[in-house]
Amino acid sequence: MKSTPAAVALVIAAALLAGSGCRARTDTLPDGSMGTGIASWYGGEFHGRPTSSREIYDMYDLTAAHRTLPLGTHVAVTNLNNGRSVVVRINDRGPFAKNRVIDLSYAAARAIELIGPGTAPVRIEVLGPLSPPASGGGFSVQAGAFVSRSNAEALKQTLDRQFAGVEIVPFKTARQTYYRVRVKCGSRADARAVALRLSETGCAPIIFEEP
Repeated sequence: MKSTPAAVALVIAAALLAGSGCRARTDTLPDGSMGTGIASWYGGEFHGRPTSSREIYDMYDLTAAHRTLPLGTHVAVTNLNNGRSVVVRINDRGPFAKNRVIDLSYAAARAIELIGPGTAPVRIEVLGPLSPPASGGGFSVQAGAFVSRSNAEALKQTLDRQFAGVEIVPFKTARQTYYRVRVKCGSRADARAVALRLSETGCAPIIFEEP
């Protein structure tokens, strides 16, 4: 695990989202395939450096490093210790530590509560091309994503006491449905204010600009 200052993981995007000791089983697999293994994360030491895709690594973006999956592949990563999920884009190669299957960016790791422990068993699902959701525009702030509907409902009930417009937005893939808890906002400024409040409660908020 690489050390990094605490920060709010605010990612503005126009797209969707988002066993111990096992080796990866996701190499060159088709859409909908799943694998398990140990995830880690990398942060401040690499922030601003070029990645294998020649992009500049941004620790606050939802990206990850994988040894063999094609660059640009989207995968859903679920922390098997808590059921939290995040969708990331592969833009780098790694991890190079033994028995690790994926290295998440700081923002992605924070979204699934990986920062503290540093590593966790995860499930990785290879996703097909992601299309923007049908929407009337505006912004939303994602407070969490889960494979368990009950966990999403519990978070929604908590947020309902603080915010208006809290909703659960399912994201269905070929093998799994992910339940994303989001707060709808009317403007970028409103979204930033909501994200700041969420970060103060321990959430890892992600801002989405909806087309």
